[in-house]
Formats: sequence, structure tokens, C-alpha cells
Amino acid sequence: MSAANWPVELVFQREAKRLRIAFEDGAELSIPFEKLRTESPSAEVQGHGNKRVVTGKANVGVVDAKPVGRYAVRIVFDDGHDTGIFSWDYLRELGAAR
Repeated sequence: MSAANWPVELVFQREAKRLRIAFEDGAELSIPFEKLRTESPSAEVQGHGNKRVVTGKANVGVVDAKPVGRYAVRIVFDDGHDTGIFSWDYLRELGAAR
């Protein structure tokens, strides 16, 4: 991971249902909670070579976020899903993808 990919700020905007993340290189991204949930890097979603399509998460919320070392954050969603560990690189990918 390059230094440019280190986050300097993560803001979970609960009303807007978006994660705003700013990186050291000046990049600022906004990711809908729905996208975070449906693209979770967990085995439940990503599977073992067969990605599972997750639907019905338009109104999903985030209830907690816990750091995982210095490389990631574990996001806890209000539907009970809490096994995805989102690396800084993966969050940057999600935010850059349209």
C-alpha cells in the first residue's frame, strides 16, 4: 500500500447513508452504505470464487466501525452483517468505481 492510500478521515454520514473518506493524497470519496454492504469483502458475499448477489439493502445503516490494525476497518451494519474487513485500498476501489 502506498502512503497515498492512507486515510486521514472517515465520516459515516448516517442521515445520508454514505461513508466519506479522505486520503493523504487529497482524494476524497463518498461511498453509499448500500454499496459497502452489497460489495462487502466478506466470505458471505464474495464466496469462494462465486460472488453472491446481495439485494434489498437500499436502506441499510451502519451501527459501528472498528479499526483492524492499521490497514482496514470492520463495518457493522444494522442488518447484522459484521464480517467484512474493508482495507483502505478496497475502500478506494469502491469509491472510485462508478
